[in-house]
Amino acid sequence: MAHFTPALFDFLEELAANNRRDWFQANKQRYRTDVQDPLLQFVTDFEDRLASISPHMVADARRSGGSVFRIYRDVRFSKDKTPYKTNAGVHFRHEAGRDVHGPGLYLHLEPGMVFAGAGLWRPNAATAGKIREAIAENPDVWGRIVDEPRFASTFTLEGESLKRAPRGFDPEHPLIHYLKLKSFVATTSFSEEETCAPDFIDLYTDTCLVAAPFAGFLTAAVGLAW
Repeated sequence: MAHFTPALFDFLEELAANNRRDWFQANKQRYRTDVQDPLLQFVTDFEDRLASISPHMVADARRSGGSVFRIYRDVRFSKDKTPYKTNAGVHFRHEAGRDVHGPGLYLHLEPGMVFAGAGLWRPNAATAGKIREAIAENPDVWGRIVDEPRFASTFTLEGESLKRAPRGFDPEHPLIHYLKLKSFVATTSFSEEETCAPDFIDLYTDTCLVAAPFAGFLTAAVGLAW
């Protein structure tokens, strides 16, 4: 049985066109039934699979504060005051805690855009420095991971790069294009049809296994157990 159905994407598409509190309140049960509950079930069913990938990553199926992102946007510092996110997401974090700058595994669901991600998005300067040092000091290990055929054909490294070499690193380093990254995130896309298939959890598990050496390298680089 599939975890996700077209109803999830239909709800998010309608929410994008009606991003108001009155509409959401009138359709809140649809959100629970078609979006939140399937995500929570996915997290529950992925827990044992995640433990086989890394025993230090956490699948937390709570409605609030767990692996499933909340639907409510933080509009305090945004010009866009629409109250709700028009995508759904799951983030499997390290057991060390939410505030630790450790890599995670991510699943993003949005009409026309479904992708899995692994790594760290925009880490702070100290964390980014640790990762850059690990890459610079272990170029062969890093190269084997990112150039491994299945990883390289599945994932794309995303995010912006610094215009210049980061301070303390040789601009001529053979891996300078990696050292200049602001984020250390690998992503791969799925179709909505794949996402709604009964075996999607198997596909996502296999995808995370392909990303595991990449996520493991980053996790060790910041001093955490993988």
